Amino acid sequence: MKKFNLVALLVALIPCFACAQFVVNGKITNGNKTINGATVKIGDFTTATNASGNYRFENIPGGKKTIKVSFVGYRNITKVIDVTADIIQNFDLKEQVFLAEDVIVRATRANDKSATTYKNISKKDIEENNFGQDLPFILQNTPSVVVTSDAGAGVGYTGIRIRGSDNSRTNVTVNGIPINDSESQGTFYVNMPDFASSVNNIQIQRGVGTSTNGAGAFGGSLNIQTTNGEVEPYAEVNNTYGSFNTWKNTVKLGTGLINNKFSFDGRLSRISSDGYVDRGASLLKSYFLTGAYQGNKDLLRINIFSGQEKTYQSWNGIPESRYNNDVPGMKAYIDRVPLDGEDAANLLNSGFRYNSFTYNNQTDNYNQSHYQLLYAREISNKFSFNGALHYTKGAGYYEEFLKADSLKNYGLKEVIIGSDTVKATNLVRRRWLDNDFYGLTYAFSYAPKKALNFTLGGAYNQYTGGHYGQVIWAQYASNGSIDRHYYYNEGNKNDFNTYLKANYSAVEALNFFVDLQYRRINYTIKGTENELNSLDIKDNLNFFNPKIGATYFIDTKQNVYASFSVANKEPNRDDYVDGGMKAFPKSENLNDVEIGYRYKKEQLNFGVNAYGMFYKNQLVLTGRINDVGSPYRQNVDKSYRIGIELDGSYQINSQFALNANAAISRNKIKNFIEYIGEDDSSQIINKYNLTDISYSPNAVLFGELVYKPAKGFALALQSKYVSKQYLDNTQNNARKLDGYWVNNARLGYNFQAFKLKNINLGLLVNNLFDKKYASNGYTYSYLYNGVVTENFYYPQAGTNFLLNLNIKI
Repeated sequence: MKKFNLVALLVALIPCFACAQFVVNGKITNGNKTINGATVKIGDFTTATNASGNYRFENIPGGKKTIKVSFVGYRNITKVIDVTADIIQNFDLKEQVFLAEDVIVRATRANDKSATTYKNISKKDIEENNFGQDLPFILQNTPSVVVTSDAGAGVGYTGIRIRGSDNSRTNVTVNGIPINDSESQGTFYVNMPDFASSVNNIQIQRGVGTSTNGAGAFGGSLNIQTTNGEVEPYAEVNNTYGSFNTWKNTVKLGTGLINNKFSFDGRLSRISSDGYVDRGASLLKSYFLTGAYQGNKDLLRINIFSGQEKTYQSWNGIPESRYNNDVPGMKAYIDRVPLDGEDAANLLNSGFRYNSFTYNNQTDNYNQSHYQLLYAREISNKFSFNGALHYTKGAGYYEEFLKADSLKNYGLKEVIIGSDTVKATNLVRRRWLDNDFYGLTYAFSYAPKKALNFTLGGAYNQYTGGHYGQVIWAQYASNGSIDRHYYYNEGNKNDFNTYLKANYSAVEALNFFVDLQYRRINYTIKGTENELNSLDIKDNLNFFNPKIGATYFIDTKQNVYASFSVANKEPNRDDYVDGGMKAFPKSENLNDVEIGYRYKKEQLNFGVNAYGMFYKNQLVLTGRINDVGSPYRQNVDKSYRIGIELDGSYQINSQFALNANAAISRNKIKNFIEYIGEDDSSQIINKYNLTDISYSPNAVLFGELVYKPAKGFALALQSKYVSKQYLDNTQNNARKLDGYWVNNARLGYNFQAFKLKNINLGLLVNNLFDKKYASNGYTYSYLYNGVVTENFYYPQAGTNFLLNLNIKI
């Protein structure tokens, strides 16, 4: 009877054994290199490898299963496995001959052998931090980086400083193509809303780095590679809602690989926000389209992306007295400016979020479209080519209301009404920029032997930019009309460069590189500027920018490197126009020394880098600003930045990880002259020795604790400290930004339901402890019953949140 009962029990349990579920996991590699983001499928189950190349499936039913592994640029692998127990199944992917997508940016990228300091930001990192804020805010926790936001919440006009160097000194390329505006040399991320949703990876290089095309890198480089699609078809919907009525709506579609050769991807985005600052609203729209053909020896890709922005102006900041809620100080400011009753009431009653603009259409409006044709070919196993044609069209204006502005400022006649002569009028004006930028880039790579390779490349770019103004309404229009251009000038810039790079491994553990670049610039500005002065500026510049370096591998886990680089940089448009012919600016020169150590193990990554950046004729702020708040700059003979940077991550266990970086620096100008007052006869001149460079904090620190208590769930606590920054170069404590320490939290949860590929819920809480701080500002001094200094600040939002839902089909 007992035997019968035992047999009956075993028979009853057979279905349970048949339905047993198991774990299938493993690692995807390419030789010794782990592959992050490879797609792994078992039946209806799909996952992707993590940064260590690992994948994992749980609850896989027993029996024979087909497992498929794919990654763009590599041959697919399909294997049948018999699941009778937990299985570890590793795969080694082989490249599809040579042409992975990264060949497009290879000439401008650093790698483990490069003697430069850099940080790679993966697609996964970007997705985790993309809640609709501009691109700088996704990168804000990387070493030596400080970000700014005019509207206070990361949407609209934002900026990034690397090692204290501003936007115009950061070389930005997308797929190796220059993005910096040719004249101002800045990058306006507001013109590229939600661009992060179409980015595959970003490399941030600090110092001169391997910058090849475009503006000189005097602080760092952002090297961006756009999406290369996915193997399988997909559709994705992403929606974000947050504080200040912030919305982001994104739709993405992709065909996957068609016949293992073709792919098409697209994105449509809309971002809107009221902004933290009063009336600091933004309405941003963009799209991204890409199609590719990938053969065994050819890669052809076409990218079209466009952004349209309308932002209410918040670029004036707020007076120091309003920032400090100093009522007597505000009243004194009202008298000095002076402000009328309506504007005075606005200042006194608006609080920390004050915006001096009240005209309902005080907006900035701009549209920018980019067209890229990228091609790469493997000519032989030793010789390859990649190149690109590009065209960028930009056009837009900012509109503003002015009270009682002089008619003569617009070339208008005085108006006679009876016996009265009207010399000033209320008016609305627009200042336009209409520009075209086009050119080509190319690179030939030759590797005669494994230990030696050469790259010969270059670029030619042409820029034409029209600048003009219109008065679209006036209380007294005089002899004006809405179509009349009261000023017009045109800037033309030809930018040519060619370079030769070589890498040589003398022995297996020692790698040398040399990079020689020649750059020629022809720049002219002709016409009438906005103050109706004639412009006839012409400058021809020739630069030689050599770089040399070496990397020594102590073992497979650690290496040391050293490099010396020279960079030269032309003045920007405002330097020429504001300086005028009597103060023609000089080009800047930088000698950059970098020495570092890198350690990389599965659980611990660590790097330390020491640098010295020594400038000749650096253009620095004088303390003066023009009529639209842009600062004047002057050459100083000698200045320098010396510092040390640390960057590391440690995987404590399966649940906890630490990420941290620190930058400690000393940033000095040997001799600086401050000018106060416009009239040469009464101008005050102050001379200073060894003062701090403006906007250059001596310490930037970041730490992050990541906790993953369950599969798909992650909590990150982030803390960032930025020490005080001076607003000008006088090292005057009355003209500074106070240091600040801000804490954020990010939560993310990935899961599968309703037969969807993935559902992601994300929450970002910024400024957890409601810290009052300003990340940016400016100052200027003038004579008014003595010397008066006006400080202005850009206040940042208190505690605020962004909640994200992403659904992938």
